[in-house]
Amino acid sequence: MPAPTESDEPTESDEPTTPAAGAGATAATVSTHVLDTAAGHPAAGIGVNLNARAASGTWASVGSSRTDPDGRCRDLPPLPTGTTAARLDFDTGPAAPVARGFFPEVAVTFTVSPGEHHHVPLLLSPYGYTVYRGS
Repeated sequence: MPAPTESDEPTESDEPTTPAAGAGATAATVSTHVLDTAAGHPAAGIGVNLNARAASGTWASVGSSRTDPDGRCRDLPPLPTGTTAARLDFDTGPAAPVARGFFPEVAVTFTVSPGEHHHVPLLLSPYGYTVYRGS
């Protein structure tokens, strides 16, 4: 994936904040899975990076993972409390069977509801992809 530009680099003041212990806020969580629709099976080994948008509009990386043999990322960390938008960056090029396709990476930005779980599957084929909010 391309390196972030200087304006994309988060600063300490741009980081989403986590409330003090006992503040009662509940963090939103994110999961995903990737299916290779051309081959008809899960896409294992896809790199996934989870980012949160700070109040200033800059992006901060929250964590990363790699899809397991079932095509799922089960270990993404919770989003910082107060996050209203998140982005999943999928590195579909080097690891996926569809690497010879047109999309070497996919970025999916979505709104976040506090305290809710957000499941965002990616259905990938050589010349197209689809995302949706799962359950």
